[in-house]
Amino acid sequence: MREWRYFVHYLGWNKKNTYIFISPSLFNSWDEWVGIDRLMKLTEENIQKQQELKKKQDTDKSSKGGRGSQMKTKGSTGGRGRKRKSDVPHKDKYAPPPEKLVNIQIPPQLKKQLIDDCEFVNHLGKLVKLPRSPNVDEILKKYHDYRLKKDGVISDSVGEILSGLQCYFDKALPAMLLYKNEREQYQESIRDDAAPSSIYGAEHLLRLFVKLPEILFYASIEDETLTELRQKLQDFLRFLQKNQSAFFLSMYHSAEGFDVADKKQDN
Repeated sequence: MREWRYFVHYLGWNKKNTYIFISPSLFNSWDEWVGIDRLMKLTEENIQKQQELKKKQDTDKSSKGGRGSQMKTKGSTGGRGRKRKSDVPHKDKYAPPPEKLVNIQIPPQLKKQLIDDCEFVNHLGKLVKLPRSPNVDEILKKYHDYRLKKDGVISDSVGEILSGLQCYFDKALPAMLLYKNEREQYQESIRDDAAPSSIYGAEHLLRLFVKLPEILFYASIEDETLTELRQKLQDFLRFLQKNQSAFFLSMYHSAEGFDVADKKQDN
């Protein structure tokens, strides 16, 4: 019997920047896959338990270091912190303010691709046929070759960004890039420790760019570096748009067709 496991990211841990794209910083060594027995439902009682644990933790830190007044959540000031804590709904507690997010502009043609993608999967009950060709690894390699041909040399930052995109994609796909009715296909397709970037293609890679502004907010990148990163990500999106017909599917296949094909392969 297959057991569902969930990827848990602990906010605020291990924010040391290693690359321009800080590929290890969001999904760090503290993050883990856990079973349902490690999770608690979102109820008033459990929220109260969480708040009591945090209050106790802050009290312990204050008594040890005498710096309790400095242990404030991001965006709180002075004595208003306690009042705001009770006023803000739990689900919005960690939501970054829109004005703080990096502005990654997805070209109109790719926005339509995202809308069609959502329509196929969520409303028509269809799936991307896997494995995809080209897959994410191959698309990143094609962009690398494109920049090399255009510039004559590949800068360290471009190489690090491509490595970061691959790392983010492999970690983010099961955690935040799949629709609910794609989960079974994921379980059947990712076997023998295969990386998602070797199985999935442009359709799911584009979904990552929708999540990147919030992901990068928690990565705590310096403004100058963030500006350079944004420019290079925009260039990559233009590359996707230029090769849209070659990289993206125009039609998806039925979920029932996936089940039948999978059973035939198993036999």
